[in-house]
Amino acid sequence: GQGYVAIDCEMVGTGPRGRQSELARCSVVGYHGDVIYDKYVRPQLPVVDYRTRWSGVTKGHLRNAIPFRAAQAEILKILKDKIVVGHAIHNDFQALKYFHPKDRTRDTSRIPLLNQKAGMPVRASASLKSLAKHLLHKKIQVGCRGHSSVEDAQTAMELYRLVEVQWETELARSQPPRPPSPPADPSTDSDQYLDDQYWPTDLTAGSP
Repeated sequence: GQGYVAIDCEMVGTGPRGRQSELARCSVVGYHGDVIYDKYVRPQLPVVDYRTRWSGVTKGHLRNAIPFRAAQAEILKILKDKIVVGHAIHNDFQALKYFHPKDRTRDTSRIPLLNQKAGMPVRASASLKSLAKHLLHKKIQVGCRGHSSVEDAQTAMELYRLVEVQWETELARSQPPRPPSPPADPSTDSDQYLDDQYWPTDLTAGSP
């Protein structure tokens, strides 16, 4: 499980009328829900709307927060080479101004198995809250203090682990393995030259 993390970000509103979403807190947890990273982040533009009802972020939180670029560098270092789990995770990557390789991303809002288990339409985009209620029998995102990105990341990981074996098996079936890098010689325009029969015998004779 050390190759897996789950992420959740909280956003505040910046720019004209606070319409732009910028990162204000990022939480990353490990396979067993252990907190690896949880920091408040100072957006690049002045905050117009703290969106506290949802984000849980207040002015006080951002007073000594780490600047965006510094946080981004720390977080990307953690995500590198990992399988990253999250719910509607494109929003989190957008807030981080980052794209994670698709084959290493597991979005719990797009795992039909989870919906199926929860008795929801397979193609529906179920909220984290309703999946948690149906499948984990836990209430999240309650109260008026806003979401907790730690709790949301932990919940996404728990949901992923619920269907991990089945889901990874299905993914492996549906995704062809990555093709090997092309041969260095540009004059060979076809992969078939890699077959033994095309190599001169003296080259292969010495190899085991």
